[in-house]
Order: sequence, then structure tokens, then C-alpha cells
Amino acid sequence: MKILLIGSGGREHCLAEKLSKSKSTEKLYCLPGNPGMLGIAEPLGLRINDYKRITEFCLTNQIDLVVVGPEAPLADGIVDILSESNIKCFAPTKAAAQLECSKTFAKYFMRKHKIPTAKFRKICSENIDEAMEYIESHSFPIVIKADGLAAGKGVIVANNAYEAKAAVIDMFKGKFKEAGKIIVVEEFLEGEEASILAICDGNDFLLLPHSQDHKRIYDNDEGPNTGGMGAYSPTKIINDEILKKVEEQVLKPTLNYMREEGTPFVGCLYVGLMIHNGGVNVVEYNARFGDPETQAVLAHIEGDFAKLLYSAASGNIDKSAIRIKKDLHSCCVVLASKGYPISFEKGFEIKGLENIGNEDVFLYQSGTTLENGKLLTDGGRVLSLVTVADSLEAARKRNYEEIEKISYLNKYYRKDIALKGI
Repeated sequence: MKILLIGSGGREHCLAEKLSKSKSTEKLYCLPGNPGMLGIAEPLGLRINDYKRITEFCLTNQIDLVVVGPEAPLADGIVDILSESNIKCFAPTKAAAQLECSKTFAKYFMRKHKIPTAKFRKICSENIDEAMEYIESHSFPIVIKADGLAAGKGVIVANNAYEAKAAVIDMFKGKFKEAGKIIVVEEFLEGEEASILAICDGNDFLLLPHSQDHKRIYDNDEGPNTGGMGAYSPTKIINDEILKKVEEQVLKPTLNYMREEGTPFVGCLYVGLMIHNGGVNVVEYNARFGDPETQAVLAHIEGDFAKLLYSAASGNIDKSAIRIKKDLHSCCVVLASKGYPISFEKGFEIKGLENIGNEDVFLYQSGTTLENGKLLTDGGRVLSLVTVADSLEAARKRNYEEIEKISYLNKYYRKDIALKGI
């Protein structure tokens, strides 16, 4: 089949690799793609939000499946637009994507259907006094979330009233633009976080290996939130008993009630979980593959990944299309630009990539660009390096050994990725 992959990050590079190696894939295109995808996917010279021309391309080139990586096109309704021309998509509609694109939608959905999550209050920017009063009456820590999309940075854990009020004022003043005009203030949940990715066809789902992400910029989970600084898979936080609770209390009711409300969820449903004393709570939904969780999780997958996604998009998931390799551990470390996620310089040459790579090491590009034959840094998160081994200790050790082979000015990465799992 002919496939168009939308996106340009490390997640999309990883998806492109899996799709290109699938027996079902005849031709793979990417929009816009990145330098790391050259050779496995043909880049298109279109704007990522030019949905009219994307539709025309898909029809002209008889694209069988569109796979959407990032969240912004989902919020724009790319699936709805393409579906009008009978173009099949592995991704949710605009209505179904509200699970990610609106924190208030997700929280009210969970409250209505008794899906376990933290207690919360929705507050609009014109009601700033209500927010301040609520903060004064609340115990700490407390969590402040921008309602809309904020590239993974719209969550603040405040340890006191000063931090909480400052976060609210920043959001209402436009720190996250329109995304922060409505906020969710919710209770802080104790426990350990873990992530679940489920391939969904609107009715049924296939669970991929679970993982744990590292959101904060600094070691020991300190500093501001980022899009993700690393991940490992699987995690000991989730056992068979927890997994059963996630399926029965979260995944099945989410899919069932979304379908009953006329917005069936097709695509990758990401569920961020807080696990404490054997119980589970949903921290957040994402309506697409996570980054960098995808890089860690897909290292466990072999088989016809394209067939799996096509069958799910067709409403009849073929769980036999792939196999999950057992007794394997993966570690993914993100190499970033120093200063991310606040401010950073770019345009520095990346060297040493030719020294990376064998069957147990995978390198994915995200914030990179090619200029005059040189690969340069071009973003906050530059690369993600994945290693696999028969133990997490071995995978982690190998990862940090390989990282030393890569150099560029202002290279930054966390030194404690996967230590929680060890």
C-alpha cells in the first residue's frame, strides 16, 4: 500500500522506520519529514496545514493510508477533511481528538463515565478571582493545566500558593496563547507515572508495551516540563493486575463511551497513568503516539506494522499483524539543545552519527536540518537514541556509551533516564 506519514519529529522518524520495513508498504511519503527519514520516505514539498493540497496529493497518488503523528493537525480536523474524500486515516476525528486537545473535555468525560482521575475545577480567564480563591482554599501541591495544546509544557505542579498563582497569571496572560485562556486546577496525585499506548479501531484495541516517560528537563525530575527527555519500556510499575485494571477501568469504558457518544476513537490512544497502592488514575489522554515513548515502545515490535494500522483504520483491527518481543528492555534518551525548553541556540553541526548503529541501537532525528551537506541542530529536542538489551541495566549502560560518540555545541541530556526502573 501507499502511505503518507504526517510529522517531522523523532516519533515520526521511528514510525517511518517501522512502516518502511512492513511487508504491506509499497511506497512511503512523509510531510514534512526530517533529514533522518531521507532514504526511507519521500518528502513532500507541501505545508503541513495545507489540507486542500494534501487531499489532492492523496487522491492523485492513490494513497491507501494517512498516518498522523503530531496533535496540531488532529485539532484542525485533518481526518474529517480527508475522510470527505474517502481517504483512510489512522488517527481520530477532530471530535474524538478532544480527549487530548481539551483538558476540560477529557476531565468532564472521565467524571461523567466514572473513569478514575483527579478531582478538578475548570476556570476561565475572566474569572481570575475565582482561581485565586480556589488556590487559597486548596492544599498543596496542586496542578495547574492549560486547557488546550501546549506542546507538552502546559502543566505546572505548584508547591505553594505563590507558585500556583504565578502559573495561573502566566497562563491567563497568554503564556500558552489561546490554550491557556481556560485552565484546569486539579488535585495532586501521589504515585508513579506510567504510559500506555493502545492501537484502537473504534471498538477494540491492542495494547503495546507500557513505558515510563521523563518529562522534566533536569535530573531527579526537577525543572520545567518538556515534551519528554527520555523513556524506557517496559516498566515494573505496571504488573498484570494493574494492566487488567487499566483495561477494565480506563480503556474499555473510554472506547465504549466515545463510540456511544458518536465520536468513536480510531488511532493511537495514549493514556498517562498515576499508579499508587495498586490503584490507577488517568493523568491525561493523548490522541496520538507519544514522543519519546513511541521510540522506546516500538523497539519491541516486529511484523507488519503498516498492516496493523491499516486494519485499525478500517475498523477491524488485525492483532496478528505484529508480534511483541518478550524479555526485551529498551531505553530512549533525548539529546536536546542546552536551554530547552525556555530558550536555546541552534545551527550547530552534529558529528559522530556515522559511529552509531547496529541491530541493538536506533537513532532518530527530530530537531535537525541539512545545510550545504552538513547536519545541523534545528530544535529544542535534537535526537533520540534507543538501545535494546535483555535487561534494562544493559540497555541503559549501552545508551550512555553511544551518546558519547555524538557531539554538537550545547548538547544536553539527562543522566538519569531509566534509573527509576532499575
